[in-house]
Amino acid sequence: MSYAAFKMQHGPTGIENCAAGFLTPASSFSGSGTDGGAWSLLPNLIVSAGNVLEIYAVRTLEEKGGGEKGLMDGISGAQLEVVCHYMLHGNIESIAVLSDGSEKRTGKRRDSVILAFRDAKICVVEFDESTHRLRTSSMHCFEGPDWQYLKRGRESFPRGPIVKTDPQGRCAGVLIYGLQMVMLKSAQAGHGLVGDEGKQNAGGSSSVRVESSYIISLRELEINHVKDFIFVHGYIEPVLVVLHEKEPTWAGRLPWKHNTCMLSALSISTTLKQHPVIWSASNLPHDAYKLLAVPAPLGGVLVMCANAIYYHSQSTSCSLALNSFSSQPDGSLEMPKSNFSVELDAANATWLSNDIALFSVKTGELLLLTLVNNGRGVQRLDLTKANSSVLTSGMTTLGNSFFFLASRLGDSILVQYCSGASNSTMQIDEAGDMDGETPLAKRLRRMPSDPLLDVSSGEELSLFTTTQNSFDSSQKSFSFVVRDSLINIGPIKDFLYGLRINADLDAAGLAKQSNYELVCCSGHGKNGALSVLQQSIRPELITEVELTGCKGIWTVYHKNQRSHSTDASRTISEDEEYHSYLIISLENRTMVLETADDLGEVTETVDYFVHGCTIAAGNLFGRRRVVQIFARGARILDGSYMTQELIFNQHNSDLVPSSEPPAAAFVSIADPYVLLRMTDGAIHLLVGDPSNNTVSLTTPPVFSINSSDPISACALYHDKGPHPWLRTTSTDAWLSTGMTEPIDSTDLSTNSGDVYCIVTYESGKLEIFDVPGFKSVYSVENFISGKTHLSDTCKSNIVKEETGHGLKVVEVAMHIWPGRYSRPYLLGVLNDGTLLCYRTYFYEATDNARGDMTTDATGDVNTIGHGIRLRNLRFVRVQVDSGIREEETSDIVHRPRITVFNNVGGYQGFFLNGSRPAWIMECRERLRMHPQFCDGAVVAFTILHNVNCNHGFICVTSQGFLKICQLPAAFNYDNYWPVQKIPLHGTPHQVAYHAERNLYPTIVSVPVIRQLSQLLSSMADQELGQQMDMTMNPDDMQKTYTIEEFEVRVLEPEKAGGRWETKATIPMQNFEHALTVRTVTLHNTTTKENETLMAVGTAYVQGEDVPGRGRVLLFSFASSSEPSQNVVSEIFSRELKGAVSAVASLQGHLLIASGPKITLNKWTGSELMGVAFYDAPLHVVSLNIVKNFVLFGDIHKSIFFLNWKEQGAQLSMLAKDFGSLDCYATEFLIDGSTLSLVVSDAQKNIQIFYYAPKTMESWKGQKLLSRAEFHAGAHITKFLRLQMLAGAGPTAEKTNRFALLFSTLDGSLGCVAPLDEFTFKRLQLLQKKLVDVVPHVCGLNPRAFRQFRSDGRGHRPGPDSLLDFELLSHYEMLSLEEQIEVAVQIKSTRSQILSNLSDLTVGTSFL
Repeated sequence: MSYAAFKMQHGPTGIENCAAGFLTPASSFSGSGTDGGAWSLLPNLIVSAGNVLEIYAVRTLEEKGGGEKGLMDGISGAQLEVVCHYMLHGNIESIAVLSDGSEKRTGKRRDSVILAFRDAKICVVEFDESTHRLRTSSMHCFEGPDWQYLKRGRESFPRGPIVKTDPQGRCAGVLIYGLQMVMLKSAQAGHGLVGDEGKQNAGGSSSVRVESSYIISLRELEINHVKDFIFVHGYIEPVLVVLHEKEPTWAGRLPWKHNTCMLSALSISTTLKQHPVIWSASNLPHDAYKLLAVPAPLGGVLVMCANAIYYHSQSTSCSLALNSFSSQPDGSLEMPKSNFSVELDAANATWLSNDIALFSVKTGELLLLTLVNNGRGVQRLDLTKANSSVLTSGMTTLGNSFFFLASRLGDSILVQYCSGASNSTMQIDEAGDMDGETPLAKRLRRMPSDPLLDVSSGEELSLFTTTQNSFDSSQKSFSFVVRDSLINIGPIKDFLYGLRINADLDAAGLAKQSNYELVCCSGHGKNGALSVLQQSIRPELITEVELTGCKGIWTVYHKNQRSHSTDASRTISEDEEYHSYLIISLENRTMVLETADDLGEVTETVDYFVHGCTIAAGNLFGRRRVVQIFARGARILDGSYMTQELIFNQHNSDLVPSSEPPAAAFVSIADPYVLLRMTDGAIHLLVGDPSNNTVSLTTPPVFSINSSDPISACALYHDKGPHPWLRTTSTDAWLSTGMTEPIDSTDLSTNSGDVYCIVTYESGKLEIFDVPGFKSVYSVENFISGKTHLSDTCKSNIVKEETGHGLKVVEVAMHIWPGRYSRPYLLGVLNDGTLLCYRTYFYEATDNARGDMTTDATGDVNTIGHGIRLRNLRFVRVQVDSGIREEETSDIVHRPRITVFNNVGGYQGFFLNGSRPAWIMECRERLRMHPQFCDGAVVAFTILHNVNCNHGFICVTSQGFLKICQLPAAFNYDNYWPVQKIPLHGTPHQVAYHAERNLYPTIVSVPVIRQLSQLLSSMADQELGQQMDMTMNPDDMQKTYTIEEFEVRVLEPEKAGGRWETKATIPMQNFEHALTVRTVTLHNTTTKENETLMAVGTAYVQGEDVPGRGRVLLFSFASSSEPSQNVVSEIFSRELKGAVSAVASLQGHLLIASGPKITLNKWTGSELMGVAFYDAPLHVVSLNIVKNFVLFGDIHKSIFFLNWKEQGAQLSMLAKDFGSLDCYATEFLIDGSTLSLVVSDAQKNIQIFYYAPKTMESWKGQKLLSRAEFHAGAHITKFLRLQMLAGAGPTAEKTNRFALLFSTLDGSLGCVAPLDEFTFKRLQLLQKKLVDVVPHVCGLNPRAFRQFRSDGRGHRPGPDSLLDFELLSHYEMLSLEEQIEVAVQIKSTRSQILSNLSDLTVGTSFL
């Protein structure tokens, strides 16, 4: 392997930073344009996870009728919806929101977001209404030779830059390089680093911007060792309070040096660039670490320490001791103590009101801190317990009723709170609340393993009202309820590859990959879980029938008119109505089945057209009629009885008799219209009459005139709802009036919405017509180009450019799902397999922009949105995965790929047929793409909802099987990959897999509270606790101490999914930590047979005074045929010197890493006999085996490459890396006959080495040579070697090619995949071009992000032989002209590049 590619397959999910701000205007997202009241003023939520930046809008569901379960403050539900999502070329270190400081959001200035990146890059971004994306307003970089003096000789810093903003938005401060404070001065309205923005002013609002920046050297102010800083409220000028330490100390020096921290308040004058100290406070504990600004009118700061909380302002101060370890300065009054003991280190906090703060501590508890005051100053602090939640990494308040708990150790949650509830306790059932019978809640898919939603456990979020027993009448009571959660699978400490329960062992190729799933050790503490990940969906099969020659399938409803009128009071929702008939189109006939309790064929007893194939079928007139379209005509049926029949060729009497009459080729149905595209390209429309349930055939005149530009694809779009979305984009007056005066009340009363016709021409033009008038309301000249944004260009004199690329749109679809804030999606399929996906948004264009448009709106103004240009309608392109791309053949008629589904297992979206079928699910207004490879090519798809198949679907495979299936209900599909979380209520450390019995032995640690006396007595055996027992105070002996107790749980998946069953539990001894568990195959020298055993390595952790020891344990698995109660039984145990950190099997021998020694042992059936050994430098962290080669990583001394020789029983070193490297994970990378060695380190890098003893640089083979190096941006915890699928290109014959799948601590998954030389050089040239061609968010340079980070150590740069697929994937989002231009510049073709990208995606589809 000389070349490889780095590809992220699952984005990071562990949220590290969160903030709240008003970035987006409320009118941009109110799909109906109506005023949402107070709840429309909720701020946006900004979160970051690794290098991912996401902005959410909080959508509330107001009370409807009352009496709903889970109702609070008139709100029955809330959901986070994605506004925008970016994967940046840099990890976000800190986030802050720069606001205009107004309390009521009446001003037209919106907030901006300040992002900080290592080492000293600052970017200010704002939301751009015109593009519906983030726009960079200013960038500030303090790196490079000109700013080298700021580092003061240092090369590494323990943390990145920290951003804080002034509450009134006057400035912001960024702490870089530990002691340099960058001040960012806010611009006045209309000024900034970005030039004149006339279009933004016309849009009605602008964002806060940064005017200039300068640096304050804190060292010159005698401020050293800065721990935190904050801007405080209530001053005329910005006041910056800095928490710093005069002289550092640590726990061992506390008797001589303590209370070393102090506060310094600087008054910042950004105009004069002066910053005098106006007040200070000293003698704060050495463990003070965070500041929290107290809101006005109180002002001041809270100082958070590990054992106390301090309040300081310019006039008053007070404190509160949290436990017995808190100490007050000498000579001061005794500190008040809280009613309970708690430790506040690693805590986060936010404000619920002006005087009540909510704290989240490291155990997951929520605490309420009340600042008891007399209106002028704070008199004392009062701390009470609220409830329990996730382990948080950040908190922020959203408006006056919500707060968000961000977590990188568990799922992040959105919580609603209310104060002063009239009832004393509110019993809120979270599960019922989030799965209520409302359309919004149906999209809130929740799993039983969600940490805060598991009500039955009782130990998670116990939502109750906090009752105060204090005498102070000012105490408030709070109620909480969980409204939404964002799933997190990080941090992943270990993972492996297991067989799915419903695997198909006979599958081959790409379908075989979906037999497997990843089982990951996720989370920490009570948020710990096993995450089961599946890259592709394998549906649950209900029944399967052989059916050859199928062309299409449809399910239709039949609403009996008589029963519908009589049972109007008991009508069920449209989603819950059962299907009545299944129509199957074969090659020369049509089958009709009744979808009652059983699928029974009724072909002979119904009036459907059955003597030929069906083109399409659907419902008309509110599901009272069924329309069936066949090649020569159409039938309207009431259930099984035909009420009308139309024959198409009657209207073509002027044709030449010898010619074949045109037949229907494509059909689109939108009640009450049916659009037909004939084989000769003509367009016809069936118009339904709801009064008598009949249809009539018409030909729109607009299509018969323009014959020079043939139509390539067309579809109907039904803009449903009481306030159709596209109407709001037709005119400005309509939006501003808030729809209080509907122009045509009769149109609104039907609640049927509007129907539009989307047409694409072979020239690449897209046009939208109203129906049935067929007046053009929207047109895009070059839709086929795939530009990032589309707008209305209604000029009729545009000259067509002949590009000669031969591309055309072969299918188009547009759909909107129900929901108050839903917006339509537009999909287009090109004849080369490219999928164009767009989402609509509203933007009120300026008058200058409108002046360019020649409007032909001469239609009837009385019909809303008909004949009026949709001039405020915009489309923004959405990226989809290249793995679903497939080549289209031109010799056959295009078969429709896109099927819309509204409710399959509670989800909605598009399904794509074809050789690489995929689900595109709409979750939180974001598209999630999940392939379905298990059945191969899918030729037909439809939904099915009846008694035996609840919200399921039917798909027909190319092998000729009709399958009735359901989506696996245990999985959550609102994730990069479908995921199921198995709660463990403990921290999982490592997991192994026993394939024969499908068992997963897992190391789990659970925190247990023990008395100190119990701990010392258990240590007496090691002759350590007796001396401590003599010197300890009796009162101290009764104190409690939290320790981690380890055990190995043997888990087995249930057959039907859901929770896993614990088959066996192996507890460890006191103070014994299990470090590794692996399934090994050993050769029994007595019986001469191979045995599969479970090996466990442990270590005794008893402090630095006791020599390190460990144990190695071997367990045998009971056979699946034996009805034994003991699934595993211990067969061997031995104590060793040093911690047993890794085990592996090497050609039937057991390789054990115990401390700094590696030993190779043979197995006799009852004993391990030493055969060979090797002395490692310090401590082995990983072991990998290929044949007789051994690769191990040392904790500080990089990697070693060993060889095992059976004849001389030698374990000898072949080569090593002589550099110093803190290894995290190692693995072999195999590409044919080439063997490479891969290692990840503590600086988030990946390095690839190779062994070349014949080259001069290798020092006669002693030194491993670098082949590639790359900055991954996350700590990689494990590599897993998996075989790649053979591609279709020149590498198809290369079967011995493996890629490395890896996991990270931020919840992301990716792979390092080998490439052949020609592909690598082509894509490397493309990568260099894309650095300049692609506009990068926040102005970040991808080359700088991927450079090797040495953290100040001497490092010789290695070769650039690793491609960044994250950058290469942007090629698909370029416009067609840009793609062709870039391909020509690198002397390649667009199709060749897209084929290489698609092959790499499919080749690494391991699941």
